[in-house]
Amino acid sequence: MVRHETEGESLKDQHVVILGLARQGVALARYLTQLGAEVTVSDLQDEEALADQREQLADCSIRYVLGGHPIDLLDDADLLCLSGGVPLAIPIVEEARERGIPLSNDAQIFLDRCPAPVIGITGSAGKTTTTALVGEMCRAAGLRTWVGGNIGNPLIADLAIGKPTDEEAVTIGPDDCVVMELSSFQLELMTTSPHIAAVLNITPNHLDRHKTMEAYIAAKRNIVAHQTGEDVAVLGYDDANARALALETPAELFFFSGGAEVEAGAFKTNGELTLRMDGEDREICKASEVQLLGKHNLLNVLAASALGHLAGVPLAAIREVATTFTGVEHRLELICEVPSPSSGRPSSGRPSPGHVRWYDDSIATAPERALAAMRSFDEPIVLFAGGRDKDLPWDAFAEETVRRVRQLITFGEAGPMIARKVEAAMEQGGDGGSGSEEVARRLEGITCVETLEEAVVAAARLVEPGDVVLFSPGGTSFDAFEDFAERGDRFKALVQELCGRE
Repeated sequence: MVRHETEGESLKDQHVVILGLARQGVALARYLTQLGAEVTVSDLQDEEALADQREQLADCSIRYVLGGHPIDLLDDADLLCLSGGVPLAIPIVEEARERGIPLSNDAQIFLDRCPAPVIGITGSAGKTTTTALVGEMCRAAGLRTWVGGNIGNPLIADLAIGKPTDEEAVTIGPDDCVVMELSSFQLELMTTSPHIAAVLNITPNHLDRHKTMEAYIAAKRNIVAHQTGEDVAVLGYDDANARALALETPAELFFFSGGAEVEAGAFKTNGELTLRMDGEDREICKASEVQLLGKHNLLNVLAASALGHLAGVPLAAIREVATTFTGVEHRLELICEVPSPSSGRPSSGRPSPGHVRWYDDSIATAPERALAAMRSFDEPIVLFAGGRDKDLPWDAFAEETVRRVRQLITFGEAGPMIARKVEAAMEQGGDGGSGSEEVARRLEGITCVETLEEAVVAAARLVEPGDVVLFSPGGTSFDAFEDFAERGDRFKALVQELCGRE
């Protein structure tokens, strides 16, 4: 079912105030001015800091109020739109609610106006990989496919303004496939749900923004809460919070699981990934054929397979992508494999001395994500952890680090806190009664540094033959970088420079 406004004129001549001129704000500002709305953009940064964004909008008639969000912006506002990084708990948003001014964002406006059914995907971890997988499956089936939202393109830029005069216009059409990643920041104020909605998992994340787990779950709930009986929901069966959303939507339900045979959806048993639809089981592929590392990525493939099938993708195309997709940048991405700089030293008695593999998992901005990354490897790990904390629990991370990691290197704002958590886990007996193999690999040392550059230098000194060097910080990048991608790019550049010296 497609629910969208067909008359762009409903926003014509309306005064829309947009808070935040990041990627989403730029796309929304252009779209609204093209519709004929009167647009004011407000951002906490100054004119110099926003020079690039303003240049992108140079051909648009926009009023800018920079350096703050004054309350008088609301005096003649018909609609207040928030970019993803703008929290609801700021004075101008609270005042807008007091005045009865409606709130929206680019994702809400897009869903209301998109002419094609939308596959919306959210989760605390895995949503970008799953979104990319579904997009590739749709493309493999020959469908004209649009992928975006919280990943890459905001998608609202791809909506037609009015009725296209050119039949070949490159805008979203009613027969296209649209795959949209949605974050909790986008979902928390939305009152529209996509036709096909997926909730992969809901584990502690962004509590610095949402404050409580209940509020975070409530934001995620919006992806299914506004569905109808003609819609479809795909939920992670193995995650209690995601599974519980079955009670929150009237949509037709499907599940995916890494161990349980679900009634309808996709699951893994006996080393096979199976699609079960309309009471019929069909093998997607063997688990060993999936190129992505880790059990968490098997779940992503299962979720994508169910979503692809529901979008009309043939099994052959689903299988092709499931067995060939190698991942998204900064997500357990193998950077290089080189001889260890310590290859001449004894290897602590461990078997299989050899090369060292360096992985970039900068997307791991929560401890749960770093946990999943650690569990993707059997080899001894040299782990980078740090960045900025989001008021998340680190105890499970610390215990697993003691069991699985050989050397821990902490950096950034959260580095000292993480080191203390891991030290406490060591004092409490972090092996947790594990078998001799895991005990033999228990944590040998913790190195604390301030910068990423210092961390890479420390890792190069500490690695031994056969190690996996894993950059999976568990914290956000905002203490030193614009986002996780910039942080990952810097890490890769440092490692590639190091590899070039070997």
